[in-house]
Amino acid sequence: MTEPGKIVVVGAGLAGLRAAEELRARGYDGALTLIGAERRLPYDRPPLSKKLLTGDIDDTSLRPDIESLAVDVRLGEPAVELRGRIVRTSAAEYEWDALVLATGAVPVRLPGDGPQRVLRTADDALALRESLQPGVRLVIVGAGWIGAELATAATARGVVVTVLEAANAPLAAALGVEAGQATAAWYASAGVDLRLRQSVAAIRADGVALASGDFLAADVVVTAVGVRPAVSWLAGSGVRLENGIAADAQLRTSVPGVFAVGDCASFWSRRYQRQLRFEHWDIALHAPEVAAANILGGSTEYNPVPYFWSEQFGRMVQYVGWHGAAQRLIWRGDPAGAKWAACWLVGDRLVAALTVGLPRDLLQARRLIEAGSRVDPGKLADPGLALRDSAMHG
Repeated sequence: MTEPGKIVVVGAGLAGLRAAEELRARGYDGALTLIGAERRLPYDRPPLSKKLLTGDIDDTSLRPDIESLAVDVRLGEPAVELRGRIVRTSAAEYEWDALVLATGAVPVRLPGDGPQRVLRTADDALALRESLQPGVRLVIVGAGWIGAELATAATARGVVVTVLEAANAPLAAALGVEAGQATAAWYASAGVDLRLRQSVAAIRADGVALASGDFLAADVVVTAVGVRPAVSWLAGSGVRLENGIAADAQLRTSVPGVFAVGDCASFWSRRYQRQLRFEHWDIALHAPEVAAANILGGSTEYNPVPYFWSEQFGRMVQYVGWHGAAQRLIWRGDPAGAKWAACWLVGDRLVAALTVGLPRDLLQARRLIEAGSRVDPGKLADPGLALRDSAMHG
């Protein structure tokens, strides 16, 4: 394969930056352009709802020496169209021989004419931090990962926090109701008013109108009900869209020479035998390694065991794998306690695990999932045994 003459990366977040880094690391010395919708250089997003929001840090920049990559960086230029071998942005047009799509995702907003904050960008986090003063009444709509982390940070700043969740449990969309319910008590213990089964009708100027007809007054409202892949600009491009940009196991899209990585991309998972999309830092970090290798003539498959972590209400919560097709949930330890794990099985194979305060269990679960090991459910449920000892041999 002839090395591409011009490579364009659309999206200047972690995934886009990692694509540029990997291309250079693998010997590509041709023209390389990195296009970003935001005016900031690439930065890390996980701290936005953690240390940046609490004021422990003020900056999460990833690559202050980006000039060393010899990349033409174009910031403040959202992509608006892909036609043939041309990417058009709000400011210019760029020809490409190979193209990496890493445009990320955009927050879902709720109906209503009142001000609603979201927490997606560094500017979002910095502006929100200024608003979170002691005594402020904050309503967070959504008890997912971001909602829980935001509630944690806001409570530490003396804010009066109410969290509204339409489902029957926190993290229901991410973990399912049964596992999510194990985190519900954390809110009350932290002084957060968690209200489940509360659907929002509209965001108003002074609070939140609920579908029940009730009204909840608020000084600040943050909508944290999820994100959608930022792919609307690809309409008519020929790039197939399926839960984001549909890529194969090598991260190739339906258009030759176009690859997709990060939050905007779904990929074929050989491990789970379906098309999957994850909004995980770990995916944005490592998928570009595969895309870069394949752009430069490789045929590498991306087959990760997805990993995610969260800090909420004084607990380290880690999740590995994917439980979407799981048939059985097994607890390790008491979910009312300080340390426990939830393990999901398909047949007798471990496919996902959630750990609270148990980093060793997390690491051992990841190895078992990677190996496709069969496990003994009885041993798996015994917190007195090492998780790895549940593996069945032969």
